Amino acid sequence: MKETLRSMILAAVDAAFQKGLLATAALPEFDIEEPRSREHGDFATNVALVSASVQKMAPRKIAQAVVGQISDPSGLLLKAEIAGPGFINFFIRPEVWLSVLKDIHDLAERFGACDIGRGRRVQVEFVSANPTGPLHVGHGRGAAVGDSVANILSLCGWQVEREYYVNDAGNQIMTLGRSVLLRLRELEGQSIEFPADCYQGDYIREIARRLRESHGEELAGMDGGQAIEFCARVAAESILEGIRDDLHSFGVCFDRWFSEKSLVDAGDVDAALQSLQEADAVYESDGALWFASSRFGDEKDRVVVRGSGDKTYFASDIAYHKNKFDRGFDRVIDVWGADHHGYVPRVKAAIQALGKSPEALDVILVQLVALLREGQPVSMSTRSGEFVTLRDVIDEVGADAARFIFLSRHYDSPLDFDLELAKKQSNENPVYYVQYVHARIASILRKAEDDNMVSGYTGTPELERLREPEETEIVKTLARYPEVVLSAARFLEPHRVTFYLLDLAAAFHSYYAKHRVLVEDVGLAAARLYMVCAVKQVMRNGLALLGVSAPESM
Repeated sequence: MKETLRSMILAAVDAAFQKGLLATAALPEFDIEEPRSREHGDFATNVALVSASVQKMAPRKIAQAVVGQISDPSGLLLKAEIAGPGFINFFIRPEVWLSVLKDIHDLAERFGACDIGRGRRVQVEFVSANPTGPLHVGHGRGAAVGDSVANILSLCGWQVEREYYVNDAGNQIMTLGRSVLLRLRELEGQSIEFPADCYQGDYIREIARRLRESHGEELAGMDGGQAIEFCARVAAESILEGIRDDLHSFGVCFDRWFSEKSLVDAGDVDAALQSLQEADAVYESDGALWFASSRFGDEKDRVVVRGSGDKTYFASDIAYHKNKFDRGFDRVIDVWGADHHGYVPRVKAAIQALGKSPEALDVILVQLVALLREGQPVSMSTRSGEFVTLRDVIDEVGADAARFIFLSRHYDSPLDFDLELAKKQSNENPVYYVQYVHARIASILRKAEDDNMVSGYTGTPELERLREPEETEIVKTLARYPEVVLSAARFLEPHRVTFYLLDLAAAFHSYYAKHRVLVEDVGLAAARLYMVCAVKQVMRNGLALLGVSAPESM
């Protein structure tokens, strides 16, 4: 609705300019908002006020020119009026609002879809935790954000591929192998001083125990380097399998698991550095090879090959992002932890140096999660036995609650996650508050079927019977959904859908507290059934974008 009004305003301004009523058709940014008071219409715009300086006219005179040139061939408007210093208030015809109910019934799960992606290919890479330990709650928030962004973009016409980058090469994997081997030697009775830089978790002991049982004799015949490499490979495979299982339980499935080792083995890192050399974007200094990233917007240049000849992690990341674009993606989205903020400019610099637009890369930075229990911080220490892994959280509160709460704030804001709140079956729990709407309406529909009222919501009833203020509020809220999805796609912000579902739930709960759906008046009952079926469908659609189930009963 807002986009339609925006187009009407722009056309009216252009018409007014053509007729000499305005000095220019150029406009600054203006807002279209929903007024707090219904007396001020369904929508209001400040276009006249913000245009005063460029038009060099009084805002009310600008507003008069715009309103006088409004063209409304589809009959959207009941009226448009000027208020205060120059606001323009728009009143939408009631039948226009009600028509959204038919749209929802006709489009079903496609209600809210659009085609801004136009079939272009986008890769969303997220989680990508090193296979050196289990996923923690921070990874869970990144998983929920990345998966929901992918869902939203897919609904909006993008061809989406989800990818997990497996960091299975480099020093951290060898450290993993050394950690497991040392724990295995402890199990064999050797006195080991465990280094502080090794992985400390109990999962290392468990992997070592299994390795000793299955490959103890084989390991005994290996030299130290071979044993570390063997332990590293087996441990990484075991941890990665656990990560896959945890993500599957969380409702996240990837189209591709991309191995960093495969990138190195294929010579892609060397090829990427060669491409930078050909672009005159690297140079040697102090025995090392440097990428001249400061020439492309980074704060300083970056080492890609150390004096020892070892390539840096950044060199692999350059090759990986080159590989992404070489695979034909039009757009790449990376979901990283907020601690990677400084990494963004250097990756964009590398993309630009390789001849691609840095604007083709979007980076979502996800802030930390603080675990609470009844408002009190939960220890994040592995030794405490408290909840530190994503699996622990899923097992206690369920994937639905975890995903919804992870998406209940903008990802650039820290999040407090209260485990006890997430389990409550009350309106205090946001996911319960939303899911209960779907379950409640499903219950109403089962009752309607039992009472042979099914025909009331399979046909198109007399929707003009929906006159209660709470019914109007529900219908207007339903009409907002496509614009919410569109803005969530444009800004890569899935929390907009979460906020919307909470608004829709509030509108329904308010309505249900005051009015019965299955009233004796058959015509009115049919109209109300038709409306609540639309609410149920939009609830299901929105929850699906978040990766949260829509239960038929609770």
